[in-house]
Amino acid sequence: MIGPNDDSGSGRLVLGVARSANDNAWRERLSEQEALHAMTISQRSGLPDVLARVMAARGVVPEKAETFLAPSLKTLMPDPSRLVAMDQAVTRVADAVERGTKIAIFGDYDVDGATSSAVLARYLRWTGLDPVIHIPDRIIEGYGPNGPAIEALKQGGAELLVTVDCGSTSFEAFEVAGKLGLDVVVLDHHQVGETLPVVEALVNPNRQDDLSGQGHLAAVGVTFLFLVGLNRELRNRGFLNGRQAPDLMALLDLVALGTVCDVVPLQGLNRAYVTRGLAVMHKRLNLGLSSLADVARVAGKPAPYHLGFLLGPRINAGGRIGDAALGARLLTCDDQTEARAIAERLDQLNTDRQAMEAVMLEQADAQALIAMERQEPAVLITGSEDWHPGIVGLIASRLKEAYRRPAFAISYDGDGKGTGSGRSVQGVDLGRAVRKAVDLGLLEKGGGHAMAAGLTVLRSKEEDLSAFFNEELVADVEVAGAHRDIKVDAALTATGATLELMELLEKAGPYGAGHSEPVFAFPAHRVSFADVVGKGHVRASIAAPDGTAIKAISFKAEDRPHGQMLLRNRGANLHVAGTLSIDTWQGSPKVQLRILDVADPQKVRI
Repeated sequence: MIGPNDDSGSGRLVLGVARSANDNAWRERLSEQEALHAMTISQRSGLPDVLARVMAARGVVPEKAETFLAPSLKTLMPDPSRLVAMDQAVTRVADAVERGTKIAIFGDYDVDGATSSAVLARYLRWTGLDPVIHIPDRIIEGYGPNGPAIEALKQGGAELLVTVDCGSTSFEAFEVAGKLGLDVVVLDHHQVGETLPVVEALVNPNRQDDLSGQGHLAAVGVTFLFLVGLNRELRNRGFLNGRQAPDLMALLDLVALGTVCDVVPLQGLNRAYVTRGLAVMHKRLNLGLSSLADVARVAGKPAPYHLGFLLGPRINAGGRIGDAALGARLLTCDDQTEARAIAERLDQLNTDRQAMEAVMLEQADAQALIAMERQEPAVLITGSEDWHPGIVGLIASRLKEAYRRPAFAISYDGDGKGTGSGRSVQGVDLGRAVRKAVDLGLLEKGGGHAMAAGLTVLRSKEEDLSAFFNEELVADVEVAGAHRDIKVDAALTATGATLELMELLEKAGPYGAGHSEPVFAFPAHRVSFADVVGKGHVRASIAAPDGTAIKAISFKAEDRPHGQMLLRNRGANLHVAGTLSIDTWQGSPKVQLRILDVADPQKVRI
């Protein structure tokens, strides 16, 4: 079922699929070297071949197989003191705890910011402090600390400011803090240059002089490491004597949530965070998180999918179109009635966000189609005065997926000044291009990294900006578009998609960014059923040659080529590629297939 190597891409073709419904080639994920590793892992450890293949394809070498299957915080967590400025940060906050100092926490308005704020606040509450949390309004205040907010926190009695998931480049804001006599400690993870703001301590594993090797952590992961160090310092000072020891492990549900939703690689310490955090989440210790899971109808054992696609978007909805502080309030709430009310409010905001997104996406798609008909630009730029600035990033992401090229969505105000977000495809460094556009005077401001960027632009310069992007990135976009692959871990049949297989695959999880879910190819399965359900989803049932069937779903696929092929081919055989999950609907666990792509067996390359 694995075909010969094809020189036009990397990896052997699977089932001969060189061009699927979605214009993808299906290729074996395992390289030749990884295939040898898989064989060795299976032979040495006695693991089933499919599990060994999944592990090897994700970089696990035979010598690390046993430790990989049991990710341990004890083994993977470094001494917090290895991070630059960690000891100074710990000392300053420990002093504040002993003195009963008023501490203000300044977080970002996304899930990483909300969870970072919540874990820090919960720990400080345990010490007897009553910290105040400030989450800035995305539209009014923008990202990161700002002078007016710092002045308000100082006037409210704060003597120490701790910023989480922000602050590494807040030079002007921290000048204000210095003039006010407000000490600042920064806990962050964003990329920074050599010059840093003057503060009491700036902990960031991505600062250029930090050699801890923890740059893959989300801010909440950095914050948890800080709490480990703080807890150790307070114990050494005797502060914990006579007190019930804090249960740091109980905070790992929030650490897992922030880690998954910030899309950092689920490798090393991050993988241990999420593995332990999902187990904690299953115990429903956090009332706010449990209430949100209930309104989001999360069933069964929590998985990264639930965090990234059900819980995270609801918390983010507060920051996008509502009250940015709702997420942190929910995650620090210990009152059942209040927690339920906040969760329901976030759920409604998420519904409102989805409605707004649908209207914006329809308009953006119309603009993109016109642009593609004219010249097929390397980078799509769309914009409108009617778009909500909190949702443009989602629109850019949808356009990028649909048109397989970098895309921007921009919200313009009445004066023609636009705030936009861009998303890129693999191999095209969008952040670099945006920074160059700033240097050339095409943008008011802008920045980002390879896969995502933000900008502020005048409408009068949009055409010049588009021309610049097309000239700057056309070659990279063409190369990126030439290789459209789905990486397949193994061929499988509906008969082999069992709960026992899922138990095996779970051992190599949890899956997410940098540790992708296994993808399986189902050869020539009959589409016994297919129809549209919900908001454009396609549900189906596919059957193996022996008649064994598996239920399947493909999200938002009604208008996608693979969704159309499923709906047109009821009763016919199709090759199907997708990921497996466990559906606990009505209490009985069953394996379900999430379809990513399909191909006609009669039209593939043999």
